Amino acid sequence: MTPPSSDWTPIAEEAERAARVLHPEPNMLPRPDRRRVLTVANQKGGVGKTTSAVNLAAALAVHGLKTLVIDLDPQGNASTALNVDHRSGTPSVYEVLLGEVSLADAAAVSEQSPNLLCVPATIDLAGAEIELVEMPNRESRLKEALSSEAIDQVGVDYVFIDCPPSLGLLTVNAMVAAREVLIPIQCEYYALEGLGQLLSNIDLVQKHLNPGLAVSTILLTMYDGRTKLADQVTAEVRGHFGDTVLKTVIPRNVKVSEAPSYGQTVLAYDPGSRGAMSYVDAAREIAERGSTNGSRSGTL
Repeated sequence: MTPPSSDWTPIAEEAERAARVLHPEPNMLPRPDRRRVLTVANQKGGVGKTTSAVNLAAALAVHGLKTLVIDLDPQGNASTALNVDHRSGTPSVYEVLLGEVSLADAAAVSEQSPNLLCVPATIDLAGAEIELVEMPNRESRLKEALSSEAIDQVGVDYVFIDCPPSLGLLTVNAMVAAREVLIPIQCEYYALEGLGQLLSNIDLVQKHLNPGLAVSTILLTMYDGRTKLADQVTAEVRGHFGDTVLKTVIPRNVKVSEAPSYGQTVLAYDPGSRGAMSYVDAAREIAERGSTNGSRSGTL
């Protein structure tokens, strides 16, 4: 190993990492062979679901892939992290579900990247599940809004749907609208508790509403290498789900936790941090899995 130069410092090393994240090589990540719509779901709260959705989207966007985040959680945390206006009255996913606003009209560009868009969630979404119950095609309202023509108007390569921490009608809409499910799993004792119910619901959606749906990606989050427990959970998840689990693991990192309070993803808040670099690596894996061209630029 080459020894560090005399002017090496930890700050210089982090600055170099930040530069690599913010100014990647052109065409470093391939475009998908076809547009990918991923539902990010886990009914357990606090597992890094929203954090993963926005940071994976940001990492792909930084590398030139146009990405849309649909905030389907009434808490609006994804909208906050992307610093997109989600005050009541703003065109949002609520109006999109009701068919009052088109996807293109509700999508707002995040100031963090021209390639990063978000359909925000306002407080109006809180009552949407009750309203949807009596609507026709209540499970496929989002699918209708995410037609190929509607997404073509926005012109994105990836769509990430951030679900609420429940298995209700909003989450079902997300699963019906997508082809892939991405499940973040926390490296903690209760990580697998309730996962069976989530997989059971996915299976029901496959059988009755969306035969093309599949769990394509599992991402391990909040990994603490100082504990044996984290390694045990990691080994158990990999043993059960195999290659569906990304090689990259997202570590516990204070920068990841701090970023949303500043209305930023961790890539914007501290691009040289371990958390930011890990999400870039995870995004690279996801992009390479979606393209037959490896590290070359793909075509839709």
